[in-house]
Amino acid sequence: MTPLTEPEIRAAFVNCTKGEAKRLHVPRDLGTRPWDDLDFLGWRDPQALDRAYLVAVPDGRPVALALRRPSPGPGRQRRTMCSVCLTNPVGGVSLMVARKAGKAGQQGNSVGIYLCDDLACSLYVRGRKDAGPGARLPESLTLEEKVERTRSHLTAFITRVTT
Repeated sequence: MTPLTEPEIRAAFVNCTKGEAKRLHVPRDLGTRPWDDLDFLGWRDPQALDRAYLVAVPDGRPVALALRRPSPGPGRQRRTMCSVCLTNPVGGVSLMVARKAGKAGQQGNSVGIYLCDDLACSLYVRGRKDAGPGARLPESLTLEEKVERTRSHLTAFITRVTT
């Protein structure tokens, strides 16, 4: 992924208003992110732990999504697999919900996906971050095939939000 600037990120949001995009928290450490190892930039809002954001460049232009993480319900926690990278990280996986773009989103429609809590899917796939014991199932795919699968799952989710 090519490095993005804060203005590029804010301008890329498709499922929130321009005012919301202007007010949301963007990481200050963009210059130190491992851009070459990222399929998307993802982060949690440190001021609102139920909010997360991701930016990808599926077709040569950045697309950013605002996500919400519903509060966990009562009962025991289950270990869930991330729908994007197929990892069960020790840090957990949460249902992240994105308001649909355009009129559908204005009418309250949304789309959900299970994502790694820390949004480090790209790093888990590449082995750059340890997801913990038993977090990744053995596979016969090459690294390139795993990366392509991760990108295709993410692109499918973005398509569901934007159409």
